[in-house]
Amino acid sequence: MAKFKETSMGAIFQNRVQDNGDKTLVLWKNQGKWEEISWNKINEMVRDLGMFLINRGIQPGDKVALFSPNRYEWWVADLAIISVGAVNVPIYATNSSEESRYIIDNSDAKMCFVGTKGHMEKILQAKPKLPNLGDVILFDDLDKLPAGVVNLKDAYAEGKAAKNKDEFDKRLVPINIEDVATIIYTSGTTGNPKGVMLTHKNFVSNVNQLNAVDPEFLSGDHTFLSFLPLAHSLERTVGYYAAIFLGHKVAFAESTEKLLENFGEIRPTFLVSVPRIYEKVHAGITAKVATAPPVKKALFNWAMGVAKDNLPYICNNKERTGWFAFKYNLADKIIFSKLRAALGMDKLQGAMSGGGPLSVSDAEFFLGMGIRVLEGFGLTETTPVTNGNKPKKIKPGTVGPALKDTIIKIGPDGEILIKGPQVMKGYYKNDAATKEAFTDDGFFRTGDIGEIDADGYMKITGRIKDLIVTSGGKNISPQNIENSLVTSPFIEQVAVIGDNRKYLSALIVPSYATLEAWARDNNIPFSNRKDLAGKPEVQKLYEKEIEEYMKDYARVEQIRKFSLLETEWSQDTGELTPTMKVKRKVINQKYGPVIESMYPPE
Repeated sequence: MAKFKETSMGAIFQNRVQDNGDKTLVLWKNQGKWEEISWNKINEMVRDLGMFLINRGIQPGDKVALFSPNRYEWWVADLAIISVGAVNVPIYATNSSEESRYIIDNSDAKMCFVGTKGHMEKILQAKPKLPNLGDVILFDDLDKLPAGVVNLKDAYAEGKAAKNKDEFDKRLVPINIEDVATIIYTSGTTGNPKGVMLTHKNFVSNVNQLNAVDPEFLSGDHTFLSFLPLAHSLERTVGYYAAIFLGHKVAFAESTEKLLENFGEIRPTFLVSVPRIYEKVHAGITAKVATAPPVKKALFNWAMGVAKDNLPYICNNKERTGWFAFKYNLADKIIFSKLRAALGMDKLQGAMSGGGPLSVSDAEFFLGMGIRVLEGFGLTETTPVTNGNKPKKIKPGTVGPALKDTIIKIGPDGEILIKGPQVMKGYYKNDAATKEAFTDDGFFRTGDIGEIDADGYMKITGRIKDLIVTSGGKNISPQNIENSLVTSPFIEQVAVIGDNRKYLSALIVPSYATLEAWARDNNIPFSNRKDLAGKPEVQKLYEKEIEEYMKDYARVEQIRKFSLLETEWSQDTGELTPTMKVKRKVINQKYGPVIESMYPPE
């Protein structure tokens, strides 16, 4: 069979199937047991499903929604949709019925794939208000299906039975690289979400750009672990399309709750994650060490000192020699290797962090013990990656230099402006928003503030819309302060408050595992979290921590008051986005009375 011209991810997938055949492409947990599926088998499903779509009247350019948690069927549906020239409209698995209705309606989707019975019910609830929505295809197997719902296995069977099999390739070959491949709706913090149109060129360019950072580093036999939402462009491009482009294996984690367990079972070689996961692992280890016997604690602290000294070596790809090499090997043998094995990270060669700022202390913790954590930067509108640290020159605290063919400049107000083949086509049916998103000379406005050093490595210093303007007229970036504060082992999450106020305050979610261990060590009795957070000794401890981690900040940037909260913020409780970013608007509303109590009337 002739090789396809690599102008779409559908075509790239077909070429890699020819290269890899019966090799394993995906691993998934089926009733407690990991199962492997080959490239050929996935391709058979993709082609059958593609024929089903053609059979049901889906035309090139038609929109098809995809509402499901991460699973291999997400890939199959996506590849089928884009291979027949249609447009995939992903919906976050956590979205409500009304949010899903808005996306399906706004995108003009004609069909919708759903993962579970719960997702199906949300769509069926919205369906009376969606006159253009046709079939709903369910991944899970249900005995009794409501009208208008098709089981995935029946969709495969219908596609397999189709007579005009060559129609699949006839649709795939003429796909224009400038055609829209997907419309991803950004989680709107104000107003309705906007549909970001990404083309085949955007995706094909971005996977090539990622590979160009260090082709040798990404070559060889890799296993990725997929757990970020596929509806988000970071997992879609880096954890899925890049893996297919490079011919690598991907294992689907069961859930974020079972992530550490799955790490141990799969022992991936490459990871794509958001900062929250690195933070949680680091905090968990710190909490365990806090309760360890004195000898173990002393050994760990000694090893952490060695890890700190290792940073210039790992970050600059320098060989360790002499006495330091001996010390590092000893620390590796008794601490680092055991820690990596316990975390399931003993085979990890590289870990990408994106979707938000990674604190320097979290990055250095992993780098020091030999795990290359590479922070990058991007947005949904840039497919997403525009910058990335190089494996042989890592600068913690930066997002690395611009990728190949990407031009970055800093605007007069400090805003990062981007031009490159990965920048979106525009917002669907929203010319005004598209016009507003670009400068007159065609640069995309990121809304992020940053600076670029002499090596071309970029540092993100804040977001324009998150800037706090105090009542004294000072502009302050809360992100920088928050990144410094979460470095404290006693602070799990933090949101800095102060817009239009006389001074800054902070809502703090303590790292309760560490705090409770500290309280026991100091003979401070407590009955629950609320009781513990209210203890004068605990308040004093947090005053000291804030003072310590804020010592390099100007007077106007100091935290004058703080409140300790009892429960961790999560996506389920509404304070975090699917990529674990803090929703400031929600926090301000939810904790309004607590915030007001920190600003008593004078």
